[in-house]
Amino acid sequence: MSMPNEQLQKFLQEIGQKKAFAEQQLAIVRQQKVAKTREARILQLTSSEVESLPSETKVYEGVGKMFICTPIPDVQNRLTSESEQLKADLANLAKKEDYLEKTYQNSKDNLEKIIRSAGGA
Repeated sequence: MSMPNEQLQKFLQEIGQKKAFAEQQLAIVRQQKVAKTREARILQLTSSEVESLPSETKVYEGVGKMFICTPIPDVQNRLTSESEQLKADLANLAKKEDYLEKTYQNSKDNLEKIIRSAGGA
């Protein structure tokens, strides 16, 4: 089964573009995962510091250019909800990374298969 040259070139170009796009998106997702992991670690450290404070300690949160006195339980609730959101984001990024890795590998395999079959023909 051989394809005309023009059709083969078009097919190779489409697969190559798909592979390049998947590779580019994979790099972006990996950077996002690193940033989210760093954020999660900062939240964890902040939470452990807030938990170690005596209950009568005044805690301030930044709002714009000012700071507002906030009760410790409110701060802990905010940190917990942000942490849960980051975990969900990381899970979604892991799924996206897995999908992109499969897309990249499939494109790469298809290109190699076509090149081998064209070279052997």
